[in-house]
Amino acid sequence: MPVKTYRQAINEAMAQEMRRDPTVIVIGEDVAGGAGCDGDRDAYGGVMGVTKGLFPEFGESRVIDTPITESAIMGAAAGAAQTGLRPIAELMFMDFLGVCFDQIYNQAAKFRYMFGGKAECPMVVRTMAGAGLRGGAQHSQNLTQMVTMVPGLKVVCPTNAYDAKGLLITAIRDNDCVIFVEDKFLYETSCEVPDEAYSIPLGEANFYREGSDITIVGISNTVHKAIAVADRLAAEGISCDVIDPRTTSPLDEEAIIESVETTGRLVVVDEMTPRCGVAADISSMVAEKAFGALRAPIRKVTAAHSPIPFAPDLEDAWMPQESDIEAAVRAVLEYAP
Repeated sequence: MPVKTYRQAINEAMAQEMRRDPTVIVIGEDVAGGAGCDGDRDAYGGVMGVTKGLFPEFGESRVIDTPITESAIMGAAAGAAQTGLRPIAELMFMDFLGVCFDQIYNQAAKFRYMFGGKAECPMVVRTMAGAGLRGGAQHSQNLTQMVTMVPGLKVVCPTNAYDAKGLLITAIRDNDCVIFVEDKFLYETSCEVPDEAYSIPLGEANFYREGSDITIVGISNTVHKAIAVADRLAAEGISCDVIDPRTTSPLDEEAIIESVETTGRLVVVDEMTPRCGVAADISSMVAEKAFGALRAPIRKVTAAHSPIPFAPDLEDAWMPQESDIEAAVRAVLEYAP
């Protein structure tokens, strides 16, 4: 099976779906990679090069460069979805969600409900999140919790290239608005990815490690850190369940609860801030539905509750690291009431 990067897998998913379905379009800032400018009309393909190659194949009627106006991008995409198209709208950085949130949470998320199921909104919002690349306070935030809380939205957080392709194909074919959150730290990571199209159901968690001592739930890039910690602890005879929910809405509550009922202990890791984040949401869910199974308090490992520093050493300290996860796991395992 061929090995592909996270970036290549996302690009391939869009291209294959655009070939399969002529109603799929791509819209956003610089998605055509320089269309409308002098010189190469496929210069790069977005800030991370994810859409490179789509414009030459599908043309300017289906790969549409826009002005720098996120509210217009999301409004146009939501409107296009009402006319029979399946837009993939790119929000270049998730930090810019506030500029266009009304079009997403108050329009796209509510069409089906407000029209009694007679309207659909088959729209994907691709966006990039995550710290660690020295982007500063306004280009490094992960705001997944803000879209997870909205009824009517589905939220996908792929951890690797295989999941990215399969989940994006599922998202494009879905008849509701799906927020597809790509961790910018993962674009260069790679794994085996089939050439053919395939889909992964939303709301089905993936177990990366199976154990009986403690459950670790990670989101997106933090899953890789959790796996590294679990492998180190395995050498000491400590076995960890490492769970990747893949989607935060719908959330595979059953998989998490079943694991906690076996291990009796839970650590939840995400790169969001500690207040009202996905880690807090999962912790609350387990406390409510599996409290009797817990043998120790739940521990969250999150970013600090502060803006993201620009200084490299401060940014690294701000982010949840493997050492933080390991310390939390050991604290939970050593808990004695």
